[in-house]
Amino acid sequence: MKRPASRPSRTGLFLKRQKRLLRPMAGFVLLAALGAGVYLAVPLPTLQKQIAPLRDKILGTSALRVTSIRIEGANLTSDSAIRNALNIAVGDPVLNFNVSHAREALNALPFVDHVSVERHLSGEIDVHITERPPYTVWQHQGHFILIDRQGQKVPDQGSNDKDATAFAKLPLVVGEGANENAAALIDVLQQEPDVKSHVTAAVRVSNRRWNLSLKDGATVLLPEGEEAPAIHRLARLNASTQLLERPVVLIDMRLPDRLTIRERPPESSPTASPQGGDAAKGSPSPHTAHHTSMTKDPTRPTPEESRDE
Repeated sequence: MKRPASRPSRTGLFLKRQKRLLRPMAGFVLLAALGAGVYLAVPLPTLQKQIAPLRDKILGTSALRVTSIRIEGANLTSDSAIRNALNIAVGDPVLNFNVSHAREALNALPFVDHVSVERHLSGEIDVHITERPPYTVWQHQGHFILIDRQGQKVPDQGSNDKDATAFAKLPLVVGEGANENAAALIDVLQQEPDVKSHVTAAVRVSNRRWNLSLKDGATVLLPEGEEAPAIHRLARLNASTQLLERPVVLIDMRLPDRLTIRERPPESSPTASPQGGDAAKGSPSPHTAHHTSMTKDPTRPTPEESRDE
């Protein structure tokens, strides 16, 4: 009588049932090992060169091309400088665009504080730039330095023509300590655009107070620590009397109850007689400054009193 075959173990039954799954897994492991061996055996540049035709063929499909480049937040930096930093153009393979390298190049551009760069496989590249614009130009020891609102130097990193045009519109401050105190003064001037339109520079005097240099060559002496009230007062006077349009060389506002104005001397008459003529009638010398004073005190200040310390 024939003995029945012994019953297989549970492990044997499991392996028998999973035989169809184990065969492809073993093949995959073998292929992975073979690929790793090739990668380690073949130098990386050589491997890249060999797969370059296949990569270019894949990247050459129209669905993976750059379709648009959107740039936001750039006010001082030119579009050409930004596109050179991106090193990509519409129509180029989108997968060739290196986001990290583009970000580093953009951060090195003039006055860029930080950027965000996004690449979409649909073909769009989005760039948002946050700039650290200069607040004013500081003339110090014969040099012109771009500074921010806190008075710190803004590295220009090589500005271009468009940047230079923008900087020409910035306020100019001059003197020791002008950089640290410029923001408060400029903020007040921006509140009075009529006065600001006449100002070419603000000069810091002994690091205590300010003089305003006007376009026509006149100088406004502001009081120490009271620049804001004086500028607002000057704006009111200009609105009612057109003071800043008058031929003056000096407006002294250092005293709260007195406004001293030094007028320009009148031009000599071309018909004056060389023997005396108008001069004999008491015409003022062209070198004599005329003074008028708007003050509660009727006493006129001398030229020495109008001079700055």
